[in-house]
Amino acid sequence: MLPISDDNRGRRSQPYVVWTLIAINVVIFAYEFVLDQHALNDLFARWAVIPAEVSSGHLLYTLVTCAFLHGSWLHLGGNMLFLWIFGDNVEDVMGHTRFLIYYLLTAIIASAAQVLVNPDSTTPLVGASGAISGVLAAYIVMFPRGRIRTLVFLGVFFTAIMVPAWLMIGYWILLQLLSGLSTLGVDDVSGGVAFFAHIGGFIGGLALVGLFRDRGRLERQRTRRRTYDGQSWRQG
Repeated sequence: MLPISDDNRGRRSQPYVVWTLIAINVVIFAYEFVLDQHALNDLFARWAVIPAEVSSGHLLYTLVTCAFLHGSWLHLGGNMLFLWIFGDNVEDVMGHTRFLIYYLLTAIIASAAQVLVNPDSTTPLVGASGAISGVLAAYIVMFPRGRIRTLVFLGVFFTAIMVPAWLMIGYWILLQLLSGLSTLGVDDVSGGVAFFAHIGGFIGGLALVGLFRDRGRLERQRTRRRTYDGQSWRQG
């Protein structure tokens, strides 16, 4: 299942932080793209999380800087799509500053979770997936019945359907849990995916959302969503 839009009724503020984060990630990846392999390896060695280094107390700043690096256009595109769809409503409820702090904290928690599970790995960890997992956690807590327009692939065919957020995000985190459990005892990141960073970011988000949400803003969005008439959909 691939989300393509959500219900934005009730959102009043513009998602300036989401837009800025997307722009920063795109610009940094464009810079990565023009580097030769040697220079790219040097960039990752300095700014990506290398669990063996972090677990030794070195390069701790990479717990957050790694969230602004990506390994491919597909990696970048998938992360930014999820941030674009789910982040604007979360930012509206939290406010710009608190949303940014929340995003960065869940990025740190996500990176730390992967380091704890695989502390001796020398494979660089990059990507915003952990922080975006925190955004998904906030969304499912605040809008469990939020309507998500989702592409469902059936072999070579696909169709767009509307599903509740609890189903879309619940399906996603279940996949992360099952995949993460299957990698326990494996020395390196399985298939290039740091599943425990996703799980850690999600759990961190669940723990923090109550501290960062604004109850008045949340109730406003929920009230507007309850009056949904099936007509007003807009890209998230």
